[in-house]
Amino acid sequence: MMSAMGVWTERVVPRLTDLSLRGHQVGAEREIVCRGLSGRVLELGFGSGLNTRFYPAAVESVAAVEPSDVGWRLSGRRRDRTSVPIERRGLDGQRLDEPNASYDSALVTFTFCTIPDVPLAMREVRRVLRSGGTLHFLEHGLSPDRSVQKWQRRLEPIQQRVAGGCHLTRHTPALLEQNGFTVHDLVEGPIPGMPAGSPLTYRFRGVATIG
Repeated sequence: MMSAMGVWTERVVPRLTDLSLRGHQVGAEREIVCRGLSGRVLELGFGSGLNTRFYPAAVESVAAVEPSDVGWRLSGRRRDRTSVPIERRGLDGQRLDEPNASYDSALVTFTFCTIPDVPLAMREVRRVLRSGGTLHFLEHGLSPDRSVQKWQRRLEPIQQRVAGGCHLTRHTPALLEQNGFTVHDLVEGPIPGMPAGSPLTYRFRGVATIG
C-alpha cells in the first residue's frame, strides 16, 4: 500500500505543478526558451506537456522523459493538439536509454531542480546530444539576494517534501558549466510579473552547448 507521502508525490504534486506553472508569465518564458529547437528533441521532465504549444516548426519529433504517469495523462490533450510526434521514452533523466549523439536539441524546464543526482542527469543529456547540439533550459533557483537566499535555505527542506524533491538553492548555469557545457544567452532574475523577493521565482533561462 502506498504511503500518504507517496500518494501526495505521485498523484497530487503533478497536478499542483501543472496549475502553478501554466500561467501567462511562465508561458512567456517557455515560448522564449523553445526558440531555436530543431530536429530530434529530447525533453527531460515533460510533465503535463506545457511546452508543446511552443515547439518551433523546425522540431521533427520529441522524446519525452517523464517519471509521472499522472503527469503523462494530464499531457494527453496537449499532445493531441500538436502536430509534432511525441513519444514517451523514459522515466529517469539520470539514466537515459538512448544512443550517444542521437538528438539535435534538448529541452529542460523546471526539472533540474527536482532530479536527485543533477550532475549525472546533465552528463546524460550531454552524452545523447550530437556535436553542435543545444540544451535549452528554464529553471528556478538560487537568488543572488542574500535575504532571499536565507529564506530559500530555510524553506528548502519543506519544499523538497511537498514538491516532489524540488530544490530552491541550485544554480543551474554553474552546474552546467561544471558538467561539460558552455552556457550562452543567459538571462536571470525574477520571472517578470512575479514577486521579486519570492524564494520561488528567481529564474535562469539560456542555451548551453557542449564544451
